[in-house]
Amino acid sequence: MKKDIYKKLDELNIKYKILKHKEVFTADEFYEATKDMPGYHCKNLFLKNSNKSKNYLLVAKHDKNVNLKDIKAQIGSTRLSFDSPENLYELLKVTPGSVNPFSIINDVNSKVELLIDSDLLNGENLNFHPSINTETFNISGEDFNKFLEHINNNVIKVNII
Repeated sequence: MKKDIYKKLDELNIKYKILKHKEVFTADEFYEATKDMPGYHCKNLFLKNSNKSKNYLLVAKHDKNVNLKDIKAQIGSTRLSFDSPENLYELLKVTPGSVNPFSIINDVNSKVELLIDSDLLNGENLNFHPSINTETFNISGEDFNKFLEHINNNVIKVNII
């Protein structure tokens, strides 16, 4: 999976830097391992609505508290909750701790909607896992936007306070 992400980034002429580190499973562990990398560190939450008709991948700054009720209201959804590791793997082909917005390339039917914290779209560098939780890659905000323009999934900006 990681090689597919790097291949896609290379195809789009997106530059990235890679940092190898110990295995991490939470946003706090991720930040501790990568805190010296420039830019925003991101967390990714795989969600579903209450009637299980929609899936979302929420991408936010690592230090923000995500209020799912607020996100639900912003996107006009029914109640949101975390989805199962099985559905995560079925749709994005990754396991918990390894999901990132670039995993969306594995969603061949474009079923997952990408919810992006609007603060991540201000041009700052961003740090993500490449579908493996022992590496982090850093890209520019401009290149992240370039990636978002080349996916078929619905991308929705949300405001996370």
